[in-house]
Amino acid sequence: MIRITHSIALDEAEIETRFIRASGPGGQNVNKLSTAVQLRFDVRHSPALREDVRTRLMRLAGRRMTQDGILVITAQRFRTQERNRQDAIDRLSELIRAAAVAPTPRRATKPSKAAKQRRLESKARQSTVKQLRRQKPTAE
Repeated sequence: MIRITHSIALDEAEIETRFIRASGPGGQNVNKLSTAVQLRFDVRHSPALREDVRTRLMRLAGRRMTQDGILVITAQRFRTQERNRQDAIDRLSELIRAAAVAPTPRRATKPSKAAKQRRLESKARQSTVKQLRRQKPTAE
């Protein structure tokens, strides 16, 4: 079991990992070893996630989410399979942790009476300035 929050724990059977060849620098190892990890997690059918967390996770995942509702995370930062696997699991955990936090609802507020008064005075001042600019200068 992978503990995400106090109420969310993922079964390791839900996570599918595949080792693929990493791109980028690394010399001969890049061509010979499959050190990069591709982690796949089925968000839509996971029993560990509540519906609201699932919805937020799908929105947060963005392009990492497939049409079938599978979250794909690729980790190739490190040179060993185990560290890349742990990195991918950590990134999945962070994503689920962020999705588990419910956004605080916005509370509608109204401007105070004093704020309305200041706004109107400012508008009147600006109007006076523009009217003065429009008047023709008097020749003396």
